[in-house]
Amino acid sequence: MKAGIGHDNSKDNFSLGIKVAENAMENGNIDKPSLVFAFCGGQVDHDKFFKGLQTVIGDKVPIVGGSAIGIITNDYLSYKGYPAGAAIIESDKLQHIEAAVGNLDKDEKLAGQKIAGKLSNGIDSKLMIIFYDSIKHAPTATTPPIINASPLLINGIEEIFKSNIPIIGAGVIGDYEFSPTKQFCGSYVADQSVVGTLLGGTFEPYYRIMHGCTPQDGIYHTITKIKGPVVYELDKKPIAKIIDDKYGNQDWRKQIPVKRLSIGVNHGEKYEEYQEENYVNRLITGTMPDGEGIVLFEPDLEEGTEILFMLRDSKKMIESARVNSVELMEEIKGDGRKPVLGLYIDCAGRTASFSDTITEEASEVQKVFKQYNTPLLGFYSGVEIAPLLGNSKGLDWTGVLLVLTKD
Repeated sequence: MKAGIGHDNSKDNFSLGIKVAENAMENGNIDKPSLVFAFCGGQVDHDKFFKGLQTVIGDKVPIVGGSAIGIITNDYLSYKGYPAGAAIIESDKLQHIEAAVGNLDKDEKLAGQKIAGKLSNGIDSKLMIIFYDSIKHAPTATTPPIINASPLLINGIEEIFKSNIPIIGAGVIGDYEFSPTKQFCGSYVADQSVVGTLLGGTFEPYYRIMHGCTPQDGIYHTITKIKGPVVYELDKKPIAKIIDDKYGNQDWRKQIPVKRLSIGVNHGEKYEEYQEENYVNRLITGTMPDGEGIVLFEPDLEEGTEILFMLRDSKKMIESARVNSVELMEEIKGDGRKPVLGLYIDCAGRTASFSDTITEEASEVQKVFKQYNTPLLGFYSGVEIAPLLGNSKGLDWTGVLLVLTKD
């Protein structure tokens, strides 16, 4: 089992696909591709890029992935222009099955059930990787974006796919304007789809979640009015007014999404010392036109849920990326295994330009993979999916690092 990484940034999108594929084949010394993970910026013509990839690798090799705000490799990071990247895997021992379903925006749970049904038969699996369209409806001049719900999608998968293997993946997004996205579904390009890859064989997956938010004041609030992703009241008070008081003004209402503040749920003990791995955070995509509520990136909270206001902590974010990357690679080394490929699914809100940091937090991951001489492909996502406290969940403001290893 071996992997090669390719990247490029070219306005000619058909040539972009060719260059990315040729670079990956050369860098990994690939002769017979088995599976491709590929991503490109939202401004790229996805169909032309996809065809460019197939020109090099052939039309029989499955390509999974889709839109991304930017690309990360061992020595490259960009979310400007026409960034694109791919990881090409070659292995005669890696078992894999790919499947895709559409109409995600019609019923996320049904889409999950269908993709699980297509992936349930066949191999002795160790990992499921899924990518899906984050955007159900793009924003308008008066309404915030509506997001496809990862909890419903995951619940649908788990109802049919009776297994405790980890589900790791992402809701793909192509730009900060929440424009419609595309998915690479094995042999074709589509939208409003979920594409899944089931992996088995002699490899072993390792993963870590990078965090970066801390409680703003440690005060718990109870949701007293909510409908879908729209929260109207906390403690029977208008939530927008509560946030106005925290900021001291209403300027935050103009942000799509809100940059520094998020909603967090503590899945650990209520008043224990803060442990980042116990928190699931929800990005605030904006306010309702009438200002009566806020819209969350995921519709998985309900009345009675206790939440905290969370602040994005740049120092914590960079430290978490560094520490978790090192610890994961040391764990792999300690188990006597060799890392073959790293896949870094990084929230688009963690870029330096969006989080107002001097350095890119992903550079910490790059440094570690250079040190261990391991190919790395990363991309900036809308939602990150990974097991947290025993169950796979859709996450916000996180980075999910997956490493495929061999003996």
